[in-house]
Amino acid sequence: MGRMRDDFMTVMRRTALVLLALFLLAPAWAMAQPTHIAPKLIAESAAPAPGETTTIALAMTPEKGWHGYWTNGGDAGFGLQVEWNAPEGVTVAPFRYPVPEALILFGMMNHVYEHPYALLADVRVDQSVAPGTDLTLSGVANWLACTDKICVPEKAVIAVALKAGDGTIAPASRERFDAWRARLPQPLDRAGTWERRGATLRFAVPLPDSTALADPHLFVETRDLIDYAAPQQISRNGNELVVETRAKGDAAGPVDALLKLSDGRGLSVRFEPGAVPRAGDPVGSAGGRGIDLALFWTALGGAILGGLILNLMPCVFPILSLKALSLARAGGEPRAAKVEALAYTAGAIVTALLLGGALLALRAAGEQVGWAFQLQHPASVLILLVLALAITLNLAGAYELPSFGGGSGLAAKGGAAGGFWTGALAAFVATPCSGPLLGAALGATLVLPAWAALPIFGGLGLGLALPFLAIGFVPAIRNRLPRPGPWMGNFRKAMAVPMGLTALALAWLFWRQGGADTLLGAVLAIAVLLTMCGTFYNFGRWQRSNRRGWPTVACATLLGLALALYAIAPTSPESAASDGTTFSPAALAEARATGKPVFVYFTADWCLSCKANEAGAIERAAVQTAFDKAGVVTLVGDWTGGDPVITRALAEHGRNSVPLYLWYAPGAERPEILPQILTPGLLVEKAGG
Repeated sequence: MGRMRDDFMTVMRRTALVLLALFLLAPAWAMAQPTHIAPKLIAESAAPAPGETTTIALAMTPEKGWHGYWTNGGDAGFGLQVEWNAPEGVTVAPFRYPVPEALILFGMMNHVYEHPYALLADVRVDQSVAPGTDLTLSGVANWLACTDKICVPEKAVIAVALKAGDGTIAPASRERFDAWRARLPQPLDRAGTWERRGATLRFAVPLPDSTALADPHLFVETRDLIDYAAPQQISRNGNELVVETRAKGDAAGPVDALLKLSDGRGLSVRFEPGAVPRAGDPVGSAGGRGIDLALFWTALGGAILGGLILNLMPCVFPILSLKALSLARAGGEPRAAKVEALAYTAGAIVTALLLGGALLALRAAGEQVGWAFQLQHPASVLILLVLALAITLNLAGAYELPSFGGGSGLAAKGGAAGGFWTGALAAFVATPCSGPLLGAALGATLVLPAWAALPIFGGLGLGLALPFLAIGFVPAIRNRLPRPGPWMGNFRKAMAVPMGLTALALAWLFWRQGGADTLLGAVLAIAVLLTMCGTFYNFGRWQRSNRRGWPTVACATLLGLALALYAIAPTSPESAASDGTTFSPAALAEARATGKPVFVYFTADWCLSCKANEAGAIERAAVQTAFDKAGVVTLVGDWTGGDPVITRALAEHGRNSVPLYLWYAPGAERPEILPQILTPGLLVEKAGG
């Protein structure tokens, strides 16, 4: 019996030891899972001598289509970190990185390696270590592996066998490490200087003019200083290289950076605050002449296609009255249809170019603005309100607009001038909405030079006008349109309804921006203006018209509407975040610290697609129930007034327009950018409902 008990206890002890071993090895097995970037720790000498230093390399081999990151990953990504398990008497210095490449994805600058690369570090063996001592070095490495679509945090155990010896290095090993050392940046023997001038950073690199430079780029290691994605203007002033770019952050003091030269070589530079000489002769692609052609053509194609899709977005519905009336007129004589189609296209493209040029100029001046800035200012909204009201009255037959361009009226009239103004108004009102493909395309304008960004804005206008071009130049399409006839008079009056709704929407937006008092004053001013215009205009041919009383009717209607709005409206605009917490970087950090999912959406009162998503998806009962069940924290960024904090947040994700929807899963390093057209099912699925 005693022997059986002893055997049983022996079996139990062995079983416990096996289970303990499995428990201890489980993390190692988990970290041994295949990674998209394969790490391998290699020593230049397997027998480092006590009292001396040897070099180790962490060779990283990305799979095709994957990339790793420099020590400062740029707008997205991060470098490699290692938790060392070093034997007593062994000290490991920080890794040194090879020269990276600049990679722009969705308007964000990444500092990456898309090919096999090696990080090098010095290992010091203390003099007290006895020869023959086992110095096996191990650690746990963490890094980020990404493609152009996804990013995956990866982890692995790295180790290399070392034994204290005489420091012998095999010739093959020395040759291999020498090749890796050649890819490391060499330290510059003198410090450079840097200064901040408003929103511009200027760096001076002491570099002989004989140094070969193919396409230089300054990779700044110091954080919270530079806008990584901004173009760099590089010029030479004698024996100094001057780099000018846009600031993003308030870091001060010494700055560490890496200057990429040519053939994969680079220089490590330390900049001290000081004066920087004036710019000189451009170098390489300085001044924005060299661009990422793949990014440019992708953005241009996305802008054209996004503009075409914009015709189907809710933000275009308010001006369908003008487009429908023009379509009806285009069904007549072929030459007239072509002229109006070309004029409409010209109006859309010119307006998009003017808006894009104004946006670029404001950003160059240091203003934090983005696309649709024209609807972020009450004065601009008021101008649109007056124009929409005037066109509504014109369509309703209250009066005829004065002639423009040889007898053609403004937007509601036919002919070249009418087509031009219709296209201009379409672009002005419709482009603030950011439909599919358009957000990323406009985001690319943040990193392209102005001469390359302007065609992208023009492409948006061209895409918006493509249906009119097709009608004007393709007879088969034009022949399917109804022929002009008496029905057009009634059709024109019917089309005053959606245009009137547009005027009401603009009045609502104006009230949201300025409050009820401001809206009442604006409506009173418009009423007086209409009365004066009607009075003066009636002295002409209208004296013979039976419509002389239209100013009185219009003014009475406006005054009644103004008084009704004033009676029911609060004295200040409503908070945009009435159903959620207002977005701010601090609020986002606090929400993420709770460990709960965080949903951030950026919206604006003038963005109809934003409001459609809110009503059709975000505010649905099923979605809110799923959010409550999962504890989702919702943050709302209201961009109606052009808040610069939200403008910066949009730019950080490669956007300069709304809507933008971000989903932060618990513990995730970066958010997931959700589609611009939301569905309740998508949000419920995200919440795990």
